[in-house]
Amino acid sequence: MEKLTDARRKALDDDHIRNLSRMEQANTDVLVHSSEIPGGYTVPPHRHRRTQFLCVFAGVVLVGTERGRWMIPPGHALLIPRGLEHSVEMLSDVSMRSVYIYSPEGRAASLVPTVLEVTDLARQLITETVRQDDLAEDRGRSELVMALLLDEIGRLPERRLGLPFPASGRLAELCRDFVEQPSPVAKIDDWARRLNMSRRTFTRFFRQETGVSFVTWRQQACLFACLPRLAAGEPVTRVALDAGYESVPAFTTMFKRMLGASPRAYLTSRAAA
Repeated sequence: MEKLTDARRKALDDDHIRNLSRMEQANTDVLVHSSEIPGGYTVPPHRHRRTQFLCVFAGVVLVGTERGRWMIPPGHALLIPRGLEHSVEMLSDVSMRSVYIYSPEGRAASLVPTVLEVTDLARQLITETVRQDDLAEDRGRSELVMALLLDEIGRLPERRLGLPFPASGRLAELCRDFVEQPSPVAKIDDWARRLNMSRRTFTRFFRQETGVSFVTWRQQACLFACLPRLAAGEPVTRVALDAGYESVPAFTTMFKRMLGASPRAYLTSRAAA
């Protein structure tokens, strides 16, 4: 991943502003957009008047809002509710496609960002939709492909790759520090002590602020740190040990619980797709 120059960043910023303006002014119910963006670039905070289905074909993307972050590895997509301000950070060189949906029905009506696993059918439909949009082919066929894509989006399985954050305060600082240096053995008692709380008060406070338990959040944060490295081709053993796991089987168990497959099986399926 090459370091971006100031000139390159400015060019990417300008492209984003032009594309955003074009999409926001368009009257079409559904829009599609294809992007090839270098790693290290972050799309500045912005919002859309349509629900965005952001699908990552290659690379790893991190979408951030004031309330949390959502990681999107290859073969996954994030459903971003209309009107929600968000930034998009490229953790590696990224190839992604976005479908912008104006209709307030089905999954497009969601008020919460949701990570979805993209099926082979959805991937092919997205590819075909982008191709037809570029070539302006037969309108009737394009409408059929788009209708099938929207139906398929409504059927995609959810994946727990969101990482909720407290809005502000000392707990938010602790969460951000943990994301920088995650550990699967971080203790509730240690966090409670740092906030001058009892264990019981802290666990209740943490769930109120994030919507999940401390243990669940800790697992998700560890996965956040590992996925970009695995997607970049680093050995599973090295990533697992660096993340603080005592053994590869322990790491694999966590990974399978979160993503439904072992690291090697998951990455193999993503590469094949």
